[in-house]
Amino acid sequence: MTAITALMAFVLWTIVLALSYATYRVPVILAGRQRADHWERNSSDAVDDPPILQRSKAAHMNCVENLPLFAAVVLAGVASGQSAVVDALAAYVFYARLVQSIAHLIGTSFVLISVRATFFLIQIGLIAYMALTLMG
Repeated sequence: MTAITALMAFVLWTIVLALSYATYRVPVILAGRQRADHWERNSSDAVDDPPILQRSKAAHMNCVENLPLFAAVVLAGVASGQSAVVDALAAYVFYARLVQSIAHLIGTSFVLISVRATFFLIQIGLIAYMALTLMG
């Protein structure tokens, strides 16, 4: 998997997570069970959503927070002619993101939170290593 392919996979995974809770909310709105602005007005962060949807939203936001870092490093590597640096590790960033997100979706036990934290640190470590390598 090239770095660009890994980046696009990360983007698509982020979209899948966004759709996972949006596809629940849209029918709820269309059926008239909630107003469209319900989730904006609800200061308790939509605790009336089922727990899986709350975790899905959190996993999506985790992706949104880290996608710019990953994209910047991948694009810097490609633009500077150093794609070999990012090609070697980018897929592992994406795989670590998948594991982190899946653990997030499964639940909130101590073990799952530890798995999430571990795979988050793997991602950040790989991104930092690629950035430092690109800097020379």
